[in-house]
Amino acid sequence: MVFALVGNQNCGKTTLFNALTGANQHVGNFPGVTVSGKSGVIRGHDECTVVDLPGIYSMRPYSDEEIVTRDFIIDGRPDGIINIVDASNIERNLYLTLQLLEMHVPTVVALNMMDEVRANGGSVNIQKISELLGVPVIPISAAKNEGITDLIKEACEVVKSKRYPLVTDFCAPGPVHRCIHSVSHMIEDHAQREGISARFAASKLIEDDKKFCKRLALDENEEEMIEHSVKQMEDEYGMDRNAALADMRYTFIEDVCSKTVVKAHESKEHKRSIKIDKVLTGKYLALPLFFCIMLLIFWLTFDVIGGRLSDLLSLGIESLGGLVDRALTAYGINPAVQSLIIDGVFTGIGSVVSFLPIIVVLFLFLSILEDTGYMARVAFVMDRLLRKIGLSGRSFVPMIIGFGCSVPAIMSARTLSSERDRKMTIMLTPFMSCSAKIPIYAVFSAAFFTKYRAIVMIGLYLFGMLTGVISALILNKTVFRGKPVPFVMELPNYRMPSAKSVALLLRDKAKDFIQKAFTVIFIATVIIWFLGAFNTKLNYTSDSTGSLLAIIGKLIAPAFRPLGFDDWRIATSLIAGFSAKEAVVSTLGVLTGTTASTVSNVLPGLFTPLSAISFLVFTLLYTPCVAAVTTMRNELHSRLNAAGIVVFQCLIAYAMSFVIYSVGGLFV
Repeated sequence: MVFALVGNQNCGKTTLFNALTGANQHVGNFPGVTVSGKSGVIRGHDECTVVDLPGIYSMRPYSDEEIVTRDFIIDGRPDGIINIVDASNIERNLYLTLQLLEMHVPTVVALNMMDEVRANGGSVNIQKISELLGVPVIPISAAKNEGITDLIKEACEVVKSKRYPLVTDFCAPGPVHRCIHSVSHMIEDHAQREGISARFAASKLIEDDKKFCKRLALDENEEEMIEHSVKQMEDEYGMDRNAALADMRYTFIEDVCSKTVVKAHESKEHKRSIKIDKVLTGKYLALPLFFCIMLLIFWLTFDVIGGRLSDLLSLGIESLGGLVDRALTAYGINPAVQSLIIDGVFTGIGSVVSFLPIIVVLFLFLSILEDTGYMARVAFVMDRLLRKIGLSGRSFVPMIIGFGCSVPAIMSARTLSSERDRKMTIMLTPFMSCSAKIPIYAVFSAAFFTKYRAIVMIGLYLFGMLTGVISALILNKTVFRGKPVPFVMELPNYRMPSAKSVALLLRDKAKDFIQKAFTVIFIATVIIWFLGAFNTKLNYTSDSTGSLLAIIGKLIAPAFRPLGFDDWRIATSLIAGFSAKEAVVSTLGVLTGTTASTVSNVLPGLFTPLSAISFLVFTLLYTPCVAAVTTMRNELHSRLNAAGIVVFQCLIAYAMSFVIYSVGGLFV
C-alpha cells in the first residue's frame, strides 16, 4: 500500500512523516523530474509506504514543486491519502481537503496540533466533523507522537476496505451547483477512461485548466458547451469562475466549522512570536541581528566546535594512514600500489573526510534556525532588499539552501511561480558559498590567517552574496528585464526545533558527504593520482614534475599568472574542483605529498597571503561542481543555458580575483 502524505506548508507534515517512518526513509527524485522527495516504510507495517509530498495550498498549483504534488496524486495513483490539517488553522487547511475529497481516493484526515488547540481553550467535535466530511478524522500531535498509532491503523483499514469519501458534493443549490453537475455529466465518459473522478475533472475544467482539457481529449463542441455553462454561472453568480468555486468551498467550510469547532484563544506561541518578531523583524535591528547570528554560527563552527573536532579526526586519519603505510612497507607491496593507497586514498579522501565535523556542525545550526521558524522571517526581511535587485524574498530561500549545497538549492527554485525569477535565482544561487568549499577555506585560513579564521570565513560568504547582488543588478538591466512577482509567505509560530528532525537531517547530510567522498571525490583523486604518478610512457615515477599531470597543468597555469598563482599544481587542483569542490584540497594534498593536517604547511611555498586571498575568491566564485551544472541543465531544460552560466561564473571569478590581486598589489 502506498500513501500520499499531503498538506499545507508549515502544518507539521515533515514531523508526521518522521513519526510514521522513523529511520526507514529513502530520499529520491520523483519520476521524470528533479524535485527530490522522501518515501518511507511505516513502522510496524512493512507492506505500507508513505510518500512525503511538497507542501501545497490548493490543487490548482502555480510552482513546479506544487505541480509535482498534484501529478503524483493523479498519475501516481496512491492507494490512499493521509491529509494532514493544522487544527489551529482549520478553515484554511480544509480548502485543500475538499479538493482531495473530490478526487475520490480513500482518505484519512490527520488533525494535527490538537494539543495546542486544547491548551488554548479550543476543541473539535471529531465524530461530527468526520460525518460532515465523509472521511475518518484522527486527532494527533505529531510533535508529541500522540495519536500516530490510531492514524496508521485507520489509514490501513480505509485502504484495505476501499472506503471512499462519502461526501464529494459541497455545493448549495444555485448557479455553481448547476454548472459543476452539468460539466460532470458532459465529461463523465472522458474522465472514466482516464481513471479520474468526474467531479474533480469538472472543477479543473471550470478553473480553465488547459492540461485537463487536453488530457480528456475534448472536442471543440464539448469545450464550447463547457465554456457556455461557465459563462452562464459567472453571469448568474456575479463572480468570475475561480472566485465562484472558492466561495462555494469556503461556504461549506464555514458551515462545517460552525457545527464542529470551538475556536481557541490566541495561543501563547502566537503571542510570543509577535513579541519576538518586533525585534527580529524590526526595521532597524533585523539585518544586524541576522548577520550577528550568522557570525556566531561561523565562529562556533570553524573555531570552537567544528574546527577542533576536525583537527582530532585529521590526527586519527593520519595515524591510521601511517600505520597502513608501515604495514605495506613491511609487506613489501608494489610501490605503485602503495602510492595509490597512501597518496591517493588516505591523502586524497582523508583530507576531505576530516572536514566532516565542520559540515555537520554548520548544518546543525542551520537546521535549528529552520525548525524554529527564523529562516522564514529572514526571507520576509530580505524581500525589500531583493526587490531592489529584481528578485522577491522567496528567492532568498534557495540562496540560503545554497550555503549547504547548490544542487538542492537550484532544485528548490521550482517553488518560484515566475519563470523570470526562477531562472535568475538559478543563475545567482551558485554564488552562495556551498559547504563543499569549507575544506578549501579551512586549509588556507590555517596557513595564512590563523587568528582571523572566522572573519575570513564570513568575509568570503558575504563577498559571495555581494557578487550575487552585483550580478543581479546587471542581469536585471539586461537579460532579465521586468519586475519580480509579489511575495507572500506564511510566517509560522516560533517553535522549539524537533531533535528527531534535526538528527535525521544531520544523518542524511553526513551520509551524502561520505558517499560523495567515496564516489565522486574518490574517482577524481584516483585519476589525479594516476596522472601524477605516471609519465608520458606510462612508467611509474615518484617525481610528479615529469608526470602527465604536470604537462597538462603547465599548459593551463600561465592563464592564472595575472591572478597571482601560476604553479601547475594549483591549476590542476582547480580543474579537479569541477568534479567536486572538496577535490581541490585532496588534489593539492596528493600533488604535494601531504596529509589533511599538514597540507596547510606547504601552501606558503605556493602562495603569498595576497595570492591566497585571490585564490580563495576564485574558488568561491568559479564554476559550480558537475552535479550542480547537471541540475542547472535539467531545471533550465537547456545545455546551452547551463554552459552559459558556467562561462559567466568563470568570467566573474577571474575578473574579481584579478581586481583583488591588482588592487592589493598596490598596498603590499
